[in-house]
Amino acid sequence: MNKTLLSAIRPLVYVFVIVTAFSLSAKAGMARYDIDNWVVAGGNALLFLVSMIAFFLTARSFQNKNPQAFVRAMYGSFMIKFFLVVVAAFTYIIIVKKDVSKMALGVCALLYIIYTIFEIRGLNRLLKANKNG
Repeated sequence: MNKTLLSAIRPLVYVFVIVTAFSLSAKAGMARYDIDNWVVAGGNALLFLVSMIAFFLTARSFQNKNPQAFVRAMYGSFMIKFFLVVVAAFTYIIIVKKDVSKMALGVCALLYIIYTIFEIRGLNRLLKANKNG
């Protein structure tokens, strides 16, 4: 990996490490607000993994001369990320049934937005550094 690519994904890694450390260490504090720390940690891990996949799919499209490759990569990565998150949320809701931690799902929705912002910022930084873009 080159230096520009590493600097573009570094914020995503920082968010993952900080949220994971907080969700695993602040169990009592999160429980006061009815937030299941394991749901937040699992959602964070899923969002990090899916964001990294989407990032690399889109970043790879920057090398293609066809401008439609970028559009396909952006839409494809959005669809992958969105549907995996929806499937994970519905799976959690079906398994847990009445004990669903709505606050934890809200935190995961906020994390979705945060990861998307950092992913787009990193891709924008990568695109500016790209000579073809």
